Amino acid sequence: MRFSSETSSDGVREQFFTLGEIPGVLWSPEGAAGTRPLVLMGHGGGQHKKAPGVAVRARRFVAECGFAVVAVDVPGHGDRPKDEEYDRIATENRARAAAGEDLAPLIAGFQALVARQTVPEWRAVLDAVQRLEYVGAGPVGYWGVSLGCGLGVPFVAAEPRVRAAVLGLGGSAVSAEAAARITVPVEFLVQWDDERVPRDQGLALFDALGSAEKTLHANPGGHGEIPAFELDSTLRFFTRHLG
Repeated sequence: MRFSSETSSDGVREQFFTLGEIPGVLWSPEGAAGTRPLVLMGHGGGQHKKAPGVAVRARRFVAECGFAVVAVDVPGHGDRPKDEEYDRIATENRARAAAGEDLAPLIAGFQALVARQTVPEWRAVLDAVQRLEYVGAGPVGYWGVSLGCGLGVPFVAAEPRVRAAVLGLGGSAVSAEAAARITVPVEFLVQWDDERVPRDQGLALFDALGSAEKTLHANPGGHGEIPAFELDSTLRFFTRHLG
């Protein structure tokens, strides 16, 4: 793990790093020492590790909860090089959707393909970050919606260090089988008027979660219109289960 730059503001330290070919960013309390909870955040499709929705949440997790937060670029996003195979599949899927095919199974197949790469990458990132003295081997949470949900469900199902997860804006066609293997507490977000994920698919994915403790947060609005107050709920959720 190699750090390339570091800045601090409002008590939050931000460090850019690479782990092999994986570019990432780590947020932690300025001057922190000792073990603390760690949240891994998965960004949405077409976004990157410092997308506004990721960075705002990360800084609040650090400033208000004392957590560490890490995010990395998904293959083909951010500072990662273009992946010709992924680009080819995405282009084909767009053409098939424009021709009238159901978008949900196309997304499902693509995200399942990418997850075969990201799940081991994210587990390696956890290994590296938890070796840092100011993070340590504390409890781990996961946050990810949209693409971050499609990749996050198989990750949470496979990673025993994760104790709680916030997921959403994803459908059952993407990851119902992996969802059944998730047993940690989950807060799940659905946008009632989501133009990308059919409402019944989102509700079906929530139903598929094997967690004994799971809560559904359904709000009016489109795919990218999660209300700001849901961040407050996420802070309370992770504090209860990680803090």
